[in-house]
Amino acid sequence: MADVSEEAPAGKIDTTCCIAGGGPAGMMLALLLARAGVDTVILEKHSDFLRDFRGDTIHPSTLEVMRELGLDRKLLALPHQKIETLSVSIGGMDTMIADMRHLPVKHRFIMQVPQWDFLDFLAGEGERLPTFRRLMDAEAIDLAVEGGIVRGLVADTLEGRLEVRADLVVDASGRGSILRGKAGLAVRDLGAPIDVFWFNLPFRPGDDERTGGRFEAGGLFVQIFRGDYWQCAYVIPKGSADTIRAAGIEAFRTRISAFDPFEPERSRALRSFDDVKLLTVTVDRLERWYRAGFLCIGDAAHAMSPVGGVGINLAIQDAVAAANQLAIPLRDGKLTTADLAAVQKRRLFPTRVVQAGQVFAHRNILQPVLTAKSIPRPPAPVRLIDRFPRLARIPARLIGIGIRPEHVRSPLAAGAQAPAPSLGA
Repeated sequence: MADVSEEAPAGKIDTTCCIAGGGPAGMMLALLLARAGVDTVILEKHSDFLRDFRGDTIHPSTLEVMRELGLDRKLLALPHQKIETLSVSIGGMDTMIADMRHLPVKHRFIMQVPQWDFLDFLAGEGERLPTFRRLMDAEAIDLAVEGGIVRGLVADTLEGRLEVRADLVVDASGRGSILRGKAGLAVRDLGAPIDVFWFNLPFRPGDDERTGGRFEAGGLFVQIFRGDYWQCAYVIPKGSADTIRAAGIEAFRTRISAFDPFEPERSRALRSFDDVKLLTVTVDRLERWYRAGFLCIGDAAHAMSPVGGVGINLAIQDAVAAANQLAIPLRDGKLTTADLAAVQKRRLFPTRVVQAGQVFAHRNILQPVLTAKSIPRPPAPVRLIDRFPRLARIPARLIGIGIRPEHVRSPLAAGAQAPAPSLGA
């Protein structure tokens, strides 16, 4: 960690809250704090948000947050797809395992929209506020500490070294965070026996547009309808990516053709492994998410598996909870470490529950499938839902709304203009 007296920075900014990381958690928190009248600076290390194979799902819980902000109608005007049900094929049994059409919220579906469009949307709403500042090409590299208290951070920018002084630094920079290590926060690795190859395949007229997964002996293939293409995931054993790549792209096409529901020649859209991106799956959690002047949220606090596709939405729930707890103390200059501890206390239970469910699925469903030599038998919960379809509402509730959903309670600053109430989409 940097001692701020060591070297004069090329630039300096003073603010109330500095957020490292312009992903969903960071951008949502910045918008909510700025809306509450808290001077907020958010740093994003890239020049734009254009990243392939980021999570592109906005679940009903997040759409409910946007409704509470009066922004859902505007958000839903963006080009998107709707996922109302999720299905799975195991051992020849095709079952709808999640039905969101009965959820107790206004928008009963998962919105599929490129994450860069969502982030640009949040940033655009934030920039309507005088208390919101976004800096691109600004990578947080260290913390500025005085007397054991984090007083800001140090960032590399195109103009040189930048020091941001702040009452609170929030690390929302994701699972690759370096700041949490700089803060001395211990990470507990929960283990993950899988990795995932992501790629796109063309959509063709006549394709079944359902989003779902297909389990076969030795593998799992997931297809997500994206309008004019399929976003696909092929789950592999942890650490096997190099071996698969070494066999060549033709062998990979043959491999996935044994699992995907499309005709084999469609896989020829994958010209090389440049068209295939590896997600190294990590499931971990900080023992403590904070220290004086510093807080981690989202993947920086708890990296999630792609199982259930809920990581982004949990991160956004963290942001809402943090804004609810911290907006007034930050605005009034009365922030304490107890406020930061309250954020972790609020979000730790849902984090533990979701991660426990993901670890259970890894060990008892995915790992046995990846090592199976014969067609797997559908697990008991799938067989039960297949027999009693109304039970598909239970996984829909867990995936779509989650454990302990958050609602916007952070204030609107005096004199600030609230968005017009949503009239639906």
